[in-house]
Amino acid sequence: MASFIQMLRKRKELIPLIGFMAFAATGATSAGIYFLLTKPDVILNKTYNPEPWERLNPSKPQKLITLNQQWKPIEALELVKSMTK
Repeated sequence: MASFIQMLRKRKELIPLIGFMAFAATGATSAGIYFLLTKPDVILNKTYNPEPWERLNPSKPQKLITLNQQWKPIEALELVKSMTK
């Protein structure tokens, strides 16, 4: 740790690079944790919920930004889905 601080004292141009990399790593980690905890289609244990897409509410948008999207059920697809269960 002491040698790292000595290197930063000698090469001050690396400080912004290390700061940006730490910011990016923190953002990527927090985004991953956010999607893991809040999105219903992301699963960790497939034995508990083998088909997570079946439990999604199609009228609720799953994307971060949804523009002018309206969901309407397809009767033929709903009929096939009810027959397979």
